[in-house]
Amino acid sequence: MLAEIKGLNEECGVFGIWGHSDAAKITYYGLHSLQHRGQEGAGIVVSDNGHLQVVKGEGLVTEVFNEGKIEKLNGQSAIGHVRYATAGGGGIENVQPLLFHSQNGSLALAHNGNIVNANALKHQLEAQGSIFQTSSDTEVLAHLIKRSGFQSLKDQLKNALTMLKGAYAFLLMTETELMVALDPNGLRPLSIGQLGDAYCVASETCAFDIIGAEFVRDVMPGELIVINDSGLHSEPFTYSTSSAICTMEYVYFSRPDSNIHGINVHTARKSMGKQLAIEAQIEADVVTGVPDSSISAAIGYAELAGIPYEMGLIKNRYVGRTFIQPSQELREQGVKMKLAPVRRVVEGKRVVMVDDSIVRGTTSRRIVTMLREAGATEVHVCISSPPMKNPCFYGIDTSTHEELIASKHSVEEIREMIGADSLTFLSVEGMLKAIGRPDEGNQCGQCLACFTGNYPTEIYPDTVLPHEKELVR
Repeated sequence: MLAEIKGLNEECGVFGIWGHSDAAKITYYGLHSLQHRGQEGAGIVVSDNGHLQVVKGEGLVTEVFNEGKIEKLNGQSAIGHVRYATAGGGGIENVQPLLFHSQNGSLALAHNGNIVNANALKHQLEAQGSIFQTSSDTEVLAHLIKRSGFQSLKDQLKNALTMLKGAYAFLLMTETELMVALDPNGLRPLSIGQLGDAYCVASETCAFDIIGAEFVRDVMPGELIVINDSGLHSEPFTYSTSSAICTMEYVYFSRPDSNIHGINVHTARKSMGKQLAIEAQIEADVVTGVPDSSISAAIGYAELAGIPYEMGLIKNRYVGRTFIQPSQELREQGVKMKLAPVRRVVEGKRVVMVDDSIVRGTTSRRIVTMLREAGATEVHVCISSPPMKNPCFYGIDTSTHEELIASKHSVEEIREMIGADSLTFLSVEGMLKAIGRPDEGNQCGQCLACFTGNYPTEIYPDTVLPHEKELVR
């Protein structure tokens, strides 16, 4: 579903490249392909003859950068970032990459994820004299590195990473090397590619396709990779690892043309749609999906059910961000600016509306209402994931049970609230089977916390609101 409407957003996307004469330009295109992962800010840091320089700003990649700005970013190495603010809030000071200068050189940081013990570490660091320049949890790593007693930056980084809990995919660049680190659970996707003699790193493999790079491999949980002029070097920073990739990357966040751990996202979503059709068993005349992330699942549903797939909902591609705050009445109708039903497709029809998830339920209710107003005789809502009953603390902006309709209402109650004739959620087992990673002895290699409440890491008390603590295991 449309992230702007639904209120389900992922924190950010990262891209880096080492050893290419057009590093800034390549990074710009890489970030553009990752724009869906964050629309609030973008930045690029380039290493130019031993000097790190940064350009960043609030807004979309195309708003922050123009040809003139890119031309000024000379250098053969760069890291970039697109941001959606979940931890630390907005503001230009929180736009990444963060750039730090010291007597020993400069350091640039870009981060995807959320560090669940960031507040505890900040309190500890401030008690030791650290002064934070941002409210971003990313800055914690820089302070931990500088306070490490080890001599080499690599050892300082390894020591600092072991203190972090949660989800993190870090890109760290100095004048002489690019370092890449993924948390011990591998909660966020991160891949290595190669463009000629240059190595590149991206949150999603779709970025490699855009720039013409060849996919090399995924970064492994607990792995530290160092890229410099002598090549790529890898070693673990911890041996205590347990793969738990975020399942919502397959369901919603990642682009359909990306591959995560060898599984194509479009193929996985299409299979989820097929499995959903098996579990739902609904008689209908037409199947439609909510653009854009639900289209693959809707196609799969229609294919297996033998019901025609039609474009019953159209997304307005020209609705951008607005700085004019609407009235409550207009805000309630805001979904109509982004989605519109196709009357000739749904009028007089029994419609299966496939969506990837239900968060608060308000958008689902409005879409069901729109379809009925367009003449649909029945509207059956089918969700290609299980009910989201639990908050996420790893970089998705659902941090309380109060934000999740499924945490306090049954499926039947939700059906009544959104006004659907029927409501079907895909089962956890069916979802894992469709993705291609079935749960064998609870070792599926995926994080299912938002569905099951079983978190792969410890959740620190100051991460959870007081009235939520008894609900989080």
